[in-house]
Parts: sequence; C-alpha cells; structure tokens
Amino acid sequence: MEEKKFDLNSIIGFVLIFGILVWIMYQNQPSDKEIAAEKAKKELVAKQEAQAKTDKTKTAVLPVAATTPGDTVQLAQLQKTLGGFAYSATLPSAKEGFTTIENDKIKLKIANKGGYIVEATLKEFKRFEKNSGQLVELIKDNNSNLNIQLQTTDNRTLNSKDLYFEPTLTKNGTDQILTMRLKAGANEFLEYKYVLKSNEYLVGFDIRSQGLNKVLNSSKPLDLQWDLKTYRNEKSISYENRYAEIYYEHGDHKINYAGLGKHEEDSVDKVSFIAYKQHFFTSILLTEKAFEKAKLESTNLVNDEKIDTIFTKQFKTNVPLAFTNGEVDYKMSWYFGPADYKVLKSYDKNFEKIIPLGWGIFGWINKWIFIPLFGFLASFIPYGIAIIIFTIIIKIAMSPITYKSFLSQAKMKVLRPEITELGEKFKKDPMKKQQETMKLYNKAGVNPMAGCIPALIQLPFMYASFQFFPSAFELRQKSFLWADDLSSFDAVVKLPFHIPLYGDHISLFPILAAIAIFFYMKMTSGDQQMAAPQQEGMPDMAKMMKIMIYVSPLMMLIFFNSYGAGLSLYNFISNLITIGIMFVIKNYIVDTDKIHAQIQENKLKEPKKQNKFQQRLQEVMEQQEAAKKQNKK
Repeated sequence: MEEKKFDLNSIIGFVLIFGILVWIMYQNQPSDKEIAAEKAKKELVAKQEAQAKTDKTKTAVLPVAATTPGDTVQLAQLQKTLGGFAYSATLPSAKEGFTTIENDKIKLKIANKGGYIVEATLKEFKRFEKNSGQLVELIKDNNSNLNIQLQTTDNRTLNSKDLYFEPTLTKNGTDQILTMRLKAGANEFLEYKYVLKSNEYLVGFDIRSQGLNKVLNSSKPLDLQWDLKTYRNEKSISYENRYAEIYYEHGDHKINYAGLGKHEEDSVDKVSFIAYKQHFFTSILLTEKAFEKAKLESTNLVNDEKIDTIFTKQFKTNVPLAFTNGEVDYKMSWYFGPADYKVLKSYDKNFEKIIPLGWGIFGWINKWIFIPLFGFLASFIPYGIAIIIFTIIIKIAMSPITYKSFLSQAKMKVLRPEITELGEKFKKDPMKKQQETMKLYNKAGVNPMAGCIPALIQLPFMYASFQFFPSAFELRQKSFLWADDLSSFDAVVKLPFHIPLYGDHISLFPILAAIAIFFYMKMTSGDQQMAAPQQEGMPDMAKMMKIMIYVSPLMMLIFFNSYGAGLSLYNFISNLITIGIMFVIKNYIVDTDKIHAQIQENKLKEPKKQNKFQQRLQEVMEQQEAAKKQNKK
C-alpha cells in the first residue's frame, strides 16, 4: 500500500480559509452604539408586555361598584358572554384563588373558580403502606369536579365550574362556615355553603339561589354533575378495583349499586345519597330532599394492571335540582372518609350499607356475629392474634355440627356392606334397590341426609367470611408476622415476571391455607367415599373426591395469592382447627363398634314411623314401580 505523503498545499489552503472567516466575523461585529440600541429595544418590549399584564389584572379585579367609564365598557363586554352573571367576573374574587377549611380528620380546599372542592385530604391515613409518607387524597389534581348547568332567561347555557364565586369564611364556635357565591348582583346569587365541624368527616353542603328568578330559566330543573376519578390507594390495584363501585340509596331506604362491568349505567328515581366507594374509602353526596332522578355511570380504568396504576374507576352522576317558587334550595352533606362499618354507622344515615357484607343470612352473620365479635377481640389484642382467636371461637361453636356430620358418615360407613349387598341383589332392578335401601335406613334409624344438613349449615359462615375480611377496614396496614398489611397480599417473594391469574409475587398465607385444605380433604375423603356407596346412574363420587383433593388447594393457591392476608390466615387456621377437631372426634369420641351395635339393636325394634317427606318419597317410588310393571305387560 502506498504511503500517504505530507501535503503542504492543503495546509496552506486551510490557514487561508480560517483567516478569511476571522476577518468576516470581525467586520460584522456590531458597534457599541448598535448594541445599546438593541438593548433599549428589548427593554421597551419587556416593559410593554409587563404593563399589558398589569392592565389585564387590574381589569379582572376592578370592582363593579366603581363608576368610571371603563367599568361600563367592561361590564358590557362581559355581558355578551356571561349575561346576568357578568357581575361575578368583575369582583376581586374573580381570579385563581382558594380557601382551605380543615379539622383533625380532613382538609378541604375550595376554589374560587367553580366554588367546588378541588382537594380533599384524609389526615389520618397513608397511601399504599403505613410509612409511605403520602396521605390519602380523595380529590386532587383535577380528578373531580362539581358543575351546575345554568340555563338563563336570555337562552344561554353556562357552567358553574367555569365561573368565579366569591368566598366568605366565618366561624360559629368550632364550626367553620364557608359561603361561595356566584353573583348576578349585590343580592342576587347562587350559593354553595360548606359547614365543617370539629372531628367530623361529614361536611354540611347547601345549594341555594337568591333573587335569580329573573336570571335563570326556572321552567326546568338545573343539572348537577358530579365526576370523580378514584385514585389508587392500596398495594394491589386489581384487588382494590374489585371493590370500587357506585352505591346509592333510593325509594324506601333501599341500597343498590351500579355494577362492576367495563362500563355500567343506571337510572334511578328518588335518590337520597350517592356513594363513590373505593375499597377502603368513600365519597358520599347526601341530600335531605331526594333527587327526583339520577343518572349514574361507572367506567373501569384498569385494563392492564401493569400499566394502569394511578386510577381505578371513573364515576359520574347527573341529578336535577328542582326549582321551588323560582329558586333552588337543597340541604345536603358531603362525606369524605374511611369505608369503615362502625364509622359509617355512627352517622345513622344508612351509610354502613355500602359495605358489601353479603345478602340475606350472610349479611346477618356478618352484622350480628362477625363484626361485634371481631371488634371486641381487636379492641384489646393485636389484629393477627385476634383473627386466630376469632377463628378458634367460630370453629368451636361449629364443632357440634361437625360432630353430627362425622357421626352420620360413620353410621353410613357401618351400613355400607349391607347397602353394597342390596346393590348386588337388585342389580337389575334399580327401583327395588332404592326401596330396599330406604327400608334399611329406616330400620337402622339412619338418615342419609343427616350428614349433608350440618355441612349446609356451615356454608353460610364460610361465605360470610369471604365478605367480612375484604371489607374489614380495621385490618388495613395492620401487620402480623411477615405480613405488613393484613388487608392486602403478604408477598414473601417478588417475581421478575407476571403469571396470568396468579400475579407477580408469591404470598405465603395462601400456600399454608392450600396445604391445610389438602390434608383436611385427604383426611376426610376416605370416610366420605366409604359413607356414600356408588349409585347406579350417578357420578362416581370417589373419583370426583380424588380430583377435588388436588383442585381445591390449587384454586386456593391461585386465586388467594392477591387477596388480603387476613382472609388467607383465617382459612389456614380454620382448616387447621377442623383437622384437629376431626382427629379428636374420629379417634376419641366416635366408636364405630358401638355405632354398629346400636344399628343392629335398632333393626330389632319396630321401625320408626316415616315422616311426611319419607312417606311421600316412598309413595312416588311405589307408583313408579307399578307403572314400570304395567308397561312390561
């Protein structure tokens, strides 16, 4: 390869070009006079812009009471867009200002523009975890607005959220009273009145008008619109979102909810309160005079929990405010606080019914047994220990039923050889086999349904627990062992990936509960199979039980991984205690030899008189047998 030589001509060329560029820059440098002139020009422009902003501000806050010619021009211009409410835009309050009222529990920030609450902070509760340093804020950063559509007599449609209210803050003892007035004149206004008492979550809120019968078109009601995008406040957004929904009271104190779909709408009559319920917090609008109608909307904002991590639901309400003698007058209240059953119940306004305790007997069990018992225990011992003792008390109370169920299984197990013998004897005549089996049960004094009834009695308590623990506000951010929050999942391992239906973590209490269920089912499945012989034409229960031994723990493992640790702890202890009770009953209480001897003794006695159900069942079977014989002829 040829060596590259030193090129002197190229170097001379670069030097000449550089020199020419320096000379051009020197020749184009501005003189001192030109620099001074440019500086003066910039200062003049800046001064003019500042003067324009000052004039604009002065115009915005200029009182209408002044009588300079400029005021008349300003008012005339504002009336072109605001009509009768142009007066409000000329007051000193017609600017971006805020008024704060607070007590030991809540802090509310109300804006001049719109007159509604733009920040609602709960001072006693933290977001996500106990030491997060972030207070729960139900309203902030424009996630909510309250608006009244104003139809004027000059055919305008104005929105109160875009207009400026005049604030006046006073005190009556410890009560803070804030009036926000949207004025159409000195004594003509639409007023929002907030009353905050000490140590309360409930805020008085009245809407009334004065002297607006010539400004507002009173031929149809005003539309009140209340919107809220609910902020996530808990560790698991999917778990929190499951319990976020709109509740409302309507008619004769009936409580209902709008639904949990992707987008739900509902229209109802005679609504007395509307609650935007999150998992553990709620915002409620209560009215003394029921709204004639209410249109409610709920939209799910969590499509992908890995991406949608800020908001859970979008709630919207539209209600009419009726005129009376040309004016509007509604006495209402706001509630911003915890969705705590005891706190809500203390207001005696049916608020506690927004807590999903279950319907019918399930709600009754939660209301009259679980809530008082757990509340008593948790009042003097740690919450994790309270759950364990609570579970022990419930299981001991249910132990007689467990005993009855096991005793019935033991009796059926003793009779199984004879039932099997009848099955072989009447193999070709299923109807006859059923009749003879029923006679055997009757002679032996055994009720085949006796084992099912106790199990059915226990089901409501099990279902009630599935409603109680997710709704127990007391468990929020309470720790126990490795679980730092009994109301949320107790992750012991964080996974670097997400498993469908399972999540991106491993919770330990669900694993323990699944193991306990496995051993419980393993322990009882053999006795159940022995107690229930295979019936012709019926599913093979033995095979089904073998499958359920593995399916039930797996379902517990998967679906409870993101549930609250309190519920998993309850299920773990519950199954552990049941295993213990069954072990004691089986080995120390129930004697199969005595049961066998008692059954043989019963056979020698006169058969017990059949109850009406048994008699009817026997008659039906005999009729079917007779019809079968008739068909053969």
